[in-house]
Amino acid sequence: MVIVIGVTFGLGVFTFYFAEGISYFTNDPAACVNCHVMRSQYEGWLRSSHHAVAVCNDCHSTDDLIGKYEVKLINGFNHSYAFTTGWFKEPIMITSRNRQVTEAACLKCHFRMTEAIRCTMPTGEQSCLRCHRSVGHLH
Repeated sequence: MVIVIGVTFGLGVFTFYFAEGISYFTNDPAACVNCHVMRSQYEGWLRSSHHAVAVCNDCHSTDDLIGKYEVKLINGFNHSYAFTTGWFKEPIMITSRNRQVTEAACLKCHFRMTEAIRCTMPTGEQSCLRCHRSVGHLH
């Protein structure tokens, strides 16, 4: 049993080091390109209008410290698992949970602009990404 735990821990540390895991605790968008599958999203962000005002965490994590690292932990595990096993579809697609986080970020930053229209739309129809899907990544 101790050997299994030791091997599992060792593989985890090796994977974390090999995948440059510490970089995911930063706010540097270049960390997102550690996985080759994110290259087009990163390059799209570099060309987008949001490049000058937002980094990945601004749109893809929450404001509060615990929520931010909860999202990063869940996504980190899911991404690591998917990319290690190769069980993912390309192009990668945002999950419904991450879509909710991103929608909340849109509404937070663009509150003054969207306040009036949100009051007139039925709740189920409120989706920034439905019409503005390519704003952050230009793809």
